[in-house]
Amino acid sequence: MVKYRISELLGEAVQQAQEKGLLHSATTPEIAMERPQLAEHGDYASSLPLKLARGAGTPPLPLAEAIVALIPPAPEVERAWAAPPGFINFSLSPAWLVGQVDAIIGQEEDFGNIDLGGGSRLQIEFVSVNPTGPLHIGHGRGAVLGSTLARVLGASGHRVVTEYYINDAGTQIETFHRSLFARYQQALGRESPVPEDGYVGDYLLDLGRELAQEHGDRFLLLPQEEAMPELGRMGMERMLARIRSDLELLGVTFARWFSEGDLYRDGQYQKAMQLLRQGGFVEEREGALWFASTALGESKDNVLVRSTGAPTYFATDIAYHYNKFVERGFPRVINIWGADHQGHISRMKTAASAMGVDSARLNVIISQMVTLRRGEEIVKISKRSGDIITLREVVDEVGPDVCRFFFLTRSPDAQMDFDLELAKKHSDENPVYYIQYAHTRMCGIVRHAAEKGRELEGGDVRLLSHEAEQALIRKLLLLPEVVELVTVTLEPHHLPRYSLELAAAFHDFYTRCRVVSRDKALTDARLKLVKASQIVLARALTLMGVTAPERM
Repeated sequence: MVKYRISELLGEAVQQAQEKGLLHSATTPEIAMERPQLAEHGDYASSLPLKLARGAGTPPLPLAEAIVALIPPAPEVERAWAAPPGFINFSLSPAWLVGQVDAIIGQEEDFGNIDLGGGSRLQIEFVSVNPTGPLHIGHGRGAVLGSTLARVLGASGHRVVTEYYINDAGTQIETFHRSLFARYQQALGRESPVPEDGYVGDYLLDLGRELAQEHGDRFLLLPQEEAMPELGRMGMERMLARIRSDLELLGVTFARWFSEGDLYRDGQYQKAMQLLRQGGFVEEREGALWFASTALGESKDNVLVRSTGAPTYFATDIAYHYNKFVERGFPRVINIWGADHQGHISRMKTAASAMGVDSARLNVIISQMVTLRRGEEIVKISKRSGDIITLREVVDEVGPDVCRFFFLTRSPDAQMDFDLELAKKHSDENPVYYIQYAHTRMCGIVRHAAEKGRELEGGDVRLLSHEAEQALIRKLLLLPEVVELVTVTLEPHHLPRYSLELAAAFHDFYTRCRVVSRDKALTDARLKLVKASQIVLARALTLMGVTAPERM
């Protein structure tokens, strides 16, 4: 990335200043490059002189001027200058800038890739909804966040493993079994109330009817303690199949579906509990087992095993993270949890520490709630079932591309509104339409040129001197920086924002610069720029999991 090249030039100048006695400090703070908001401040800026001034005993602005005088010439930089109160600004060389069009075309779909991860392994676990009901729109947001992060982290040099954790054990699953057994009996004409703490969604009515139609009264002829788990297992398999199908409809797949039950079958739950015992973090009180988390700075201790002997959700989650960090040895783990898990973060990090795992290796992203709207009206009830609004209903109505893009537009920790009316508009008001239309226009131009026998190879990019052309190239070159930003912050919302800005820059260029004209040389140069733009916009859309259509 060019910003790192500029940092190197600035570092060389600071080193020279030290050698010439202009700087008395032997150490140099990290050189960070910023993107100025105003064009008159250049393409990049550094506040390094402000940080060095105190140790140098020189006011920041004169120090900045002295450093600027020592910056070596480079093909990437047209000009460097000092600006109050002590910034150093850089503008890119137009000759170097236009040359990047050829570089982008040469890299094609690899453009935007960076080697920040160095091939390190990384696991992302997301969605992980209990298989006791269908996915709703909030689950969809977490699914899109996770799958987009996986794409971006892969593009930044990580070896990413995506995983869905199936909660197929515990009290909630037992409740699902009892609820489904009641619905199954009702479908066969038996009176059987759903348990008070049971699941009452209409989806269980449908599931109960399906199983009754396929198996008749077979499960009524078995002892209930045998029939209920078997019927429940079949129902859970169907719920998981529906969850998997809904996610695939949204373009979300997983490298692994991990069963909670395996933690017990493979002895990993027992190993994790033993590890906590050895560290002195397990105490028995009131007939229950407690995690002594206050010893590690938590405000309270937490129950691991209830007095009934049943492990808590927290205990199995500790075992699952034991599996991730200790058994499978992931150097880093990212969990994407719903808003109701906010309070679970601190104690999970504390448990990791108790197992000898650096808690910094565990990153948790909270995906906040989604409010569904039709214009000004808040939508709460499903038209189909009168129950929860499922993710599939929303995807069926507006399409997976719109769903993915809209879910990504806000920071994960911010609540968001999802406007169904806006999502269905085929106009510039809808950002997805606006961006995809820009891509189809690019493809149309390149396709039309090919039909006319135009060859991209011969275009001379040095002819791209118009300010709209230069502005578009500057925007193209930002994709690697956006990939880096998303990787560092784990905030994918920077991608849709960048895509929208890139589409706007292209539309401005297209309006102000006629691509195909009687000037053959200029036409060939601009066709190259259009092709480079198509490559970069398609790459940005692909990273978001949004299609890049060639025709609309």
